[in-house]
Amino acid sequence: MVLGRKSDLSIYSEDFATFEDDAVYRQKDAEGFIRLNALRLRIQKMMKK
Repeated sequence: MVLGRKSDLSIYSEDFATFEDDAVYRQKDAEGFIRLNALRLRIQKMMKK
């Protein structure tokens, strides 16, 4: 069982680990990802018609 990991080369930062209003994450980014991820489902539905 892994209890944790640590690396001097890690790019993880608690300052950026948020989905709140900040300069790193934009809610619009998620919208595009969700639409792109759902594309395969829309195509599959169209093919079944």
